[in-house]
Amino acid sequence: MTKATVEELYDVIIVGGGPAGLCAAMYAGRGMMRTLLIERGLPGGELLNTELIEDYPGFESILGRELAQRMTDHAKKFGATFVTDTVDYLQRRADGVFEVKTELGKTYVAPAVIVTAGGTPSKLEVPGEKEYAGKGVSYCAVCDGAFFRGEVLAVVGGGDAAVEEADYLTRYAVKVYIVHRRDEFRASPILQRRAFENPKIEVIWNQVVEEIEGEERGVRALLLRDTVTGDRSRLPVGGVFVFIGFKPNTGIIRGHVDHDAAGYLITDSQMRTSIPGLFAAGDLRQQLTRQITTAVGDATTAAIAVEKYLAERKETREAAGVGRT
Repeated sequence: MTKATVEELYDVIIVGGGPAGLCAAMYAGRGMMRTLLIERGLPGGELLNTELIEDYPGFESILGRELAQRMTDHAKKFGATFVTDTVDYLQRRADGVFEVKTELGKTYVAPAVIVTAGGTPSKLEVPGEKEYAGKGVSYCAVCDGAFFRGEVLAVVGGGDAAVEEADYLTRYAVKVYIVHRRDEFRASPILQRRAFENPKIEVIWNQVVEEIEGEERGVRALLLRDTVTGDRSRLPVGGVFVFIGFKPNTGIIRGHVDHDAAGYLITDSQMRTSIPGLFAAGDLRQQLTRQITTAVGDATTAAIAVEKYLAERKETREAAGVGRT
């Protein structure tokens, strides 16, 4: 194995540049740790897919991209290094040091890693979804909403994301259907109220999508099944936005790490996973809610816990007469 160069050695590597990753980078930098954040795209994560944020303390409302930029600038101010690349995998060596391998062929080394890689939108897994992805099937209203001016759209889901994005899409669409498999939403009351009061939104309860129909130009209809009666129907739409959850991006971790049945990492109160030196924060960690506030709270704890972990590791190694890293 090729030995890592000096430039590739860090105190802590943060995998993922969403709110959790950016906050962790800021705190790690403030703690005078040599900090590397690896993000496959622009820093910000889901912030970049959210137009307006109204539930982050200190801002009655702020654009998602603006908050992402402010968090990025804050982390860089305290010395965090940012790299644009995709992590292929990370693993802990026998000496307790982590190797983080990327798709560009780089190897980054550190005794501690904070995983904040978030998740990937869940798919409906029905005929037509893959065929019309990018041609009427979308998972980001902010990214693609403007392409559907004057259309009738469908949003699939019943949580905060689905209801909030349906409301957002009404600025472009003439009508938005929310298709939900149950007879009530899981979304917060304030978001539900906005949806129910919006004249452009109509809710279709107790329905699941069985197929997405389309033609060369894109989506034309959804084939639905009633979860109560079993009856089937056809809903003409010009596009469908899917917000039914997401799967945590934990597959990059080599070696066993404790997780729940859905794949979310299990941590203790200090964000420590079952692998020594590996910490987790944000949406891929098992928890009750997944909000910006909980992500940055996790990250704050993780970064401070890493600082303590590194200090204890240094003391142990010095007592044993072992050199740095």
